[in-house]
Amino acid sequence: MKTKEFTLRTERQGYYNITNAVREAIREAGVQSGLCVVFCPHTTGAITINENADPDVVRDLVLGLDTAFPDQAAFRHMEGNSHAHLKSSAVGASEILLVEDGRPLLGTWQGVYFCEFDGPRTRKFYVKVMTDA
Repeated sequence: MKTKEFTLRTERQGYYNITNAVREAIREAGVQSGLCVVFCPHTTGAITINENADPDVVRDLVLGLDTAFPDQAAFRHMEGNSHAHLKSSAVGASEILLVEDGRPLLGTWQGVYFCEFDGPRTRKFYVKVMTDA
């Protein structure tokens, strides 16, 4: 199956729910059972799976990562976004989802998120769906 590219415009640091885009890619691929890889090609962005029912969860994730990886005057990276690179490395560039009955196997409260640690930006993410047949 061909890799599907998506474009996302972010306004600020935060978590952007991309679950529907992932579902769309799976539907278009026509795969009933297999794997789905969601990949972020940016060094200050990431992909994660987390709760999508309570918006306070993503707010708390931003707060927690800001606390764990604050901007520091001692950082030497000229662009001034070393804290965003640290967050990206900690969260990770991709997630793998199981596909069954043409849908991603997600828990009741789970969603797939593009994590923006350095917005505003125009971002890309890729979805690759593979069949196990």
